[in-house]
Amino acid sequence: PPPPPLLLPDRALARKRRASASVQRLSHETPSDDDNVRPRHVGQHVERQFTPEMRGSSRETVIVQSAGAENAETALQVSTRRDIVAATQDTRSSHEPGDGAQVREAAWLAARSGDTQYTAMASAVQIRAETKAREGVHTAWRLYRVISGHQGWVRSVAVDPSNSWFASGSADRTIKAWDLASGTLKLTLTGHVGGVRALVLSHRHPYLFSAGDDNQVKCWDLEYNKVVRHYHGHLSGVYAAALHPALDVLATGGRDSTVRIWDIRTKQQVHALASHRDVVNAILTDSSDPQIISASADKTIRLWDLAAGKSMRTLTNHRKGIRALAHFPAAAACAADLDGVRSFASASADRIKTWELPDGNFWRNMSSDVTHDRIVHALACNEDGLLVSGDDAGSIGFFDYSSAAQTQRLHAQVQPGSLASEAAILCVAFDQTGLRLITGEADKSIKMWKPES
Repeated sequence: PPPPPLLLPDRALARKRRASASVQRLSHETPSDDDNVRPRHVGQHVERQFTPEMRGSSRETVIVQSAGAENAETALQVSTRRDIVAATQDTRSSHEPGDGAQVREAAWLAARSGDTQYTAMASAVQIRAETKAREGVHTAWRLYRVISGHQGWVRSVAVDPSNSWFASGSADRTIKAWDLASGTLKLTLTGHVGGVRALVLSHRHPYLFSAGDDNQVKCWDLEYNKVVRHYHGHLSGVYAAALHPALDVLATGGRDSTVRIWDIRTKQQVHALASHRDVVNAILTDSSDPQIISASADKTIRLWDLAAGKSMRTLTNHRKGIRALAHFPAAAACAADLDGVRSFASASADRIKTWELPDGNFWRNMSSDVTHDRIVHALACNEDGLLVSGDDAGSIGFFDYSSAAQTQRLHAQVQPGSLASEAAILCVAFDQTGLRLITGEADKSIKMWKPES
């Protein structure tokens, strides 16, 4: 029998999801005390915004887009005040390792269950993050699970918005879905005729986008577990993909040195951004300008004007090809007293560098205890401001983003039967809570890491 769908096949819900428009940011509305934050399901969008006023008044703005809303343009804003003096005192007075992780986990579970105390717990998480950022404290991480199942290098990892499963793409031409809690295999998707290089899960639709060495970009409907759209245009392998956070737009790039912008509904190519002179290895998207950021093996990073389809600025500080990009989350910036600062990190064999947006001004280099002759393949940053890198020697570096200081370095052990040269970390990703780290490696394994308790 065919495998069960990853998402419930509710046809009416699927139609409404597909008709959903961009999340509207509503403000200056005060709902009644009876408003509750509903649990997050596929088709809903939950956004937490922390500002200095909110930190001081324990106020949180949560925007929820309901999949069952009759009007696709309607969004529900819940803005509540809670007395969190006790939670605040407990969080500020406790500094044992793992305490912040427990608070964040409790907040995530409260959100999933629809508990009205979610606001208080989320505020406690924010206060804890502020304290950790000021003190430069980050809990040590450790390996707790190794997953085997792929027959080739694991090139890409993506975590579902529900935080219940994650997908991995491999050089064995398959996409596998794994249970995040147990690590068991849920589903295998086949259809690519080349290695799978990039995976993106949509927060707005029940879609998984994949790209690979076979020049193909595919859209998978997770209610049917099959391909529903193909995006044709790349002339060679596709190495990077990213979804716009507010628009139904997909950006892809690869060996043809071109960043292509697609309308995911009509399958039409909107722009072909052809200014790079070598392979495009990484792409970031943002709702504010520059909405597209691309990194290439030609040693440059380009900031793009999405509306005009032109390059706004070219960053040339790197001396070697750039393999990875990562956003600095807004919540982490707020916690580190960097309110309003937008930033991203880039990595190559020479350095991990950080940049300020929207102008692309160079910020700083990350400190490191290793020589800069390793190729950094992957970067990821969580809301605690912890930046993680993975390189071709199997080394995982942990950095405090705001201070640029290295806090820890781990070395992944290759699996029995693998060569020592197959220790490379090819992709890294945090789960939705930022408390679990997933790495894909050249020894064909997936490793999972968590903070020490």
